[in-house]
Formats: sequence, C-alpha cells, structure tokens
Amino acid sequence: MSQQIGTVTWINGPVVRARGSRQVSMLELVEVGEGHLVGEVVGLEADVITIQVYEETSGMRPGAPVYGTGMPLSVELGPGLLRSIFDGVQRPLPAMEKRSGSFIGRGVHLTPLYHQGRWSFTPGVQAGDAVSGGTILGTVPETQALEHRVMVPPDLEGILSWVTPEGEYTIEEPIARLHTEHGEQELTMLQRWPVRRPRPYHSRKGHTEPLITGQRVLDTFFPLAKGGAAAIPGGFGAGKTVTQHSIAKWSDAQVVVYIGCGERGNEMTEVLQEFPQLVDPRSGRPLMERTVLIANTSNMPVAAREASIYTGITIAEYYRDMGYHVALMADSTSRWAEALREISGRLEEMPAEEGYPAYLAARLAEFYERAGYVEALNGLYGSISVIGAVSPPGGDFSEPVTQHTKRFIRCFWALDKTLAAARHFPSVNWLESYSEYLDDVADWWREQVGQDWYAMRAQAMTILNEESRLSQIVKLVGPDALPDEQRLTLETARLLREGFLQQNALDEVDAYSTIQKQIRMLALILHFHQKAQRIINFGAPVVVIHNLPVINTLIRMKTLVANDELTRLDEIQKEIDEQMDQLETEYK
Repeated sequence: MSQQIGTVTWINGPVVRARGSRQVSMLELVEVGEGHLVGEVVGLEADVITIQVYEETSGMRPGAPVYGTGMPLSVELGPGLLRSIFDGVQRPLPAMEKRSGSFIGRGVHLTPLYHQGRWSFTPGVQAGDAVSGGTILGTVPETQALEHRVMVPPDLEGILSWVTPEGEYTIEEPIARLHTEHGEQELTMLQRWPVRRPRPYHSRKGHTEPLITGQRVLDTFFPLAKGGAAAIPGGFGAGKTVTQHSIAKWSDAQVVVYIGCGERGNEMTEVLQEFPQLVDPRSGRPLMERTVLIANTSNMPVAAREASIYTGITIAEYYRDMGYHVALMADSTSRWAEALREISGRLEEMPAEEGYPAYLAARLAEFYERAGYVEALNGLYGSISVIGAVSPPGGDFSEPVTQHTKRFIRCFWALDKTLAAARHFPSVNWLESYSEYLDDVADWWREQVGQDWYAMRAQAMTILNEESRLSQIVKLVGPDALPDEQRLTLETARLLREGFLQQNALDEVDAYSTIQKQIRMLALILHFHQKAQRIINFGAPVVVIHNLPVINTLIRMKTLVANDELTRLDEIQKEIDEQMDQLETEYK
C-alpha cells in the first residue's frame, strides 16, 4: 500500500518538486496528486524530491500529495507479453481504451499483463532440484509461434521444495517453492524487473552470424550481426519506418519488439493497424504472435517517451534470456533525445550542443550497450539486435544525435532522400553507409553459400565507387567522352543499382531474397562484367553490350526468379555466355 511521502511545492510541465520524507530512493516510482499520476524520482536534495511525471500534469496545484511505492519503475514479465500493445511505461493500451475511451484518462491504473488469464504450464523440473537464476522451471505455449520458458528470477537460487503438477494457472499463482538461505520463496510465472537495470547474463559471444533481413542491400553489402547494433538515419520521407517494417516481417529473429518512440500519432496508428494484419511468412500465422508493440506518440506525455526505450529493451532481454533471438526496432531515437532535452531544460540543467543535455552520449551508450549475443544464466544462447532509426532535422547527419549514435553502433544504413525521390527503395546510400561486421560474418557466409562473398562484395563496391567518380565527369563532358572500359563500369553499376540494390517491398517475389538468391544474383552481374571486359578488350564498342537482350533479363531477374526456383538463374547465366560468346566471335 503506497503511503504519502511529500507535498507538491513546484510544477513545471512534467517535472514536479515536492517537500517531504528523506527516506525516498533515487529512481523510485511514485504517484502524484489525488489522481495518483505515475512518476519517477529523478532528483533528491535534502528533503526536496524532484519527480518526472509520466502523465499530463495540467490542473495540478501545489499542496497535492505525493505517494511512494518503495520500488523503481519496473515492467511485468511473463506469459501474455506477445501480441500486446503498451505505452511507454507498459500500460496496456487496448485495455485502457476500453476503460477510458480513445483518449486515455489520467490516473488510469491497470496491470500490464492480464492477471486473471490462465495458462497451460508444463513443469520441466521436480522437487529436490537445485536451481539458480535463469533456470527454466517449465514451459507455456504463449502463442502458436512461440513457447514461453518460465524462468527462476535472476537474483534467486536454492533447492526446490515443491513443484506444481501440469495444469492451468494464472501468472500470480505459485508454480514452485524455493528453499533459499533466506527462507522459503514462492515462484510464479510473473516477474518484475527495473527497466533501467540490464538483466544479467553469463558471458558475451562474438558477432559471427548475420541477422538475415531478406533485403539485399543490407544482407550482402552492409550486414548486421545478430546481437549487433545498427542505425537508420534519414530525413522525412526517406523510408525509415518502411525499412524497419520489412526487417520486422522478414528477418530471422524469433521475437520482434517495436518501439514507436515519439513518432506522429497518425503514423503510429498505421503501425498499430497494419501489424496485426501482417502474416508471418515463416508460419503463415499473424506476425503479432511473436511481436510486442510499444507506442508512445508525439502527442502523449513527453516523460513517458524517455522511459519507452528502456521498457522495450527490458522486455527484449527477457526473451533473450529464454534463448531467443530478438530484433528490437526503436523509431526514433531522435524523438527520444528530444524528450531528454525537454525534461533536462525543465530540470534547469546546463545544456550542451544544440540544447541537448551533456549526458546524451552516455544515455545513448547505455541503450545500445544492452544489445548483444550472450550466453544466458541458464546456458542458452540468445541475442538482441538493436536497430535504431534516427531523424536528423533536414537530413543533416552532422547533428548531435546522429554523430553520437555513430560512436556506439557498428552498422550505419544511411537513407538518402534523393534516392527516395527517384523511387529507389530501400533508399540506402551505398557510399555513405558502412558495416564493421564484414570480417566477423565472412566465415559464416563462406560456409552457407560456398562462395567468397567478401571478395564479390568488395568488387561490386569498387564498381559502385568508380561510378560515383565517373558520374561527376559525365555531368561535365557527357558519357561519349569516356573510354569504353569506363562506360562499361557505368553500365555494370546500373545493373547493380537497378537489378540488385533496388527492391520492391510490395512485390510477392521481390519482397524477400534468400542469401542463396542474393549471392547468385550478385555473381551473375559480376560474371557479366567480367565477360564484357574481355569483349571490350577485343575492341567491341560498349553500345553493342548495352543492346544485348540479357541486360533486361538481369535487371528483371529479381522479380522473375522466385527463391525456390534458383535453377532459372543457371538459364540466365547460359544466356549471358551464349550472347557474349557470339560477340567475342565477331570481334576476336
């Protein structure tokens, strides 16, 4: 039961000061006013308590009571997380809508998970077993897509004195009793964990396996390793949200956590309406069966926006500890940083560059540091791959959030508004983007596809970089001034751009490419380039190569060849060889 710990003396938007007890803890969860608005202690000075309130404070007056809970801001973890839609402090939005309508009322208190629901629990341990933090007590079929593994809380260990038989239980009913050095402890399917404290694990693993997204420009050119961190910066309309949607739908992660952090309400509404309709291509079931959505739009309280990414990544760590691979999308960290800036200003802290607080870099580091491929306390391996969208004002990548983010991530997918305007999607600029995971995942590629992906990618990037240099000359003097070898480079670069890098998210065949299809397509374009170079050396003009029928086939093969019909690529290679050999005979 919460007790009064102070009285409000000062109010400035979501920041409130109260005078009262000195027994309050930093980051303690409190309730402010007669409406019991949720807040968090962010400053203590003698008996003055500074509170950041996660709800609208209009109408509050000095003299309002402040109640303490004695616990930090925490999330509920247990069966029922998947398919859920929460706000930034894990309040269930659909249930809140039923309670207070489309416009959420203040002070509405609902448990994040439905405590009355019954779940079918199958124990995996028995009385007398020694267990410790992370040990799997049993399983629950949370959805048809995912098995929920009920674990011992990370900070407990001892001998099980009793385990419930198989049956249906609520998440609050005891399923086991644990004899610890501090006495008997009841275990339930429900855990609570402070959002700002990373969940512990045994050890970190290296980044040796890529997160397969099915997007050719990402997998082949700028791969993200499982457990890695990536940023997608881009101006308005560059395609950040659509790219994240594609990754959420097609990546080989087993759980998706999507955080809509400060995005426009209408854009987030589309996400909330579209996600439940998306079909998981792996199971044919709704994608929501392995997805958790956290929505904190720009018209919702700004303080809760700051908490939303911690709520999301704590849920992701919970599934990681079960041994699952999790993809976490944060859209967008720029809006989260703006929330930090606003709260910092109201706290009267000294501003740093562009008004952001001096600890912006530290907070970004804390967030991205929680990504990783780890061995959990129970010996299982799981990962969290963090993909953060960045919305730099005016598409200016030199602003603080983008620059600080680049310090803590190893994969940078720079979106280009010029490419987006030209209808080239995904609009990833291959000259500004980079991935530092290339060496880490090279062996995995070699084992999976049996070809030297690293060398092929390097050759393709060389062609694209050369095209960028030559295009400047072409703008000045026209393409006819270039020798045929360089004009061939332009032609091959066009094939790479239009036939490989460009991908239609709405096309049934082209929306997703397996890595086998990706490497075969790249190999065909490079094979064409090699054969064409040989013919150019015999004196053939580049125009005869440009007019070959196979050129059009190479550009269209992404939509002509399905993932399970790769033998058709052998036919295209045969076409290339036949047409090239005929030219070689003519000019040799």
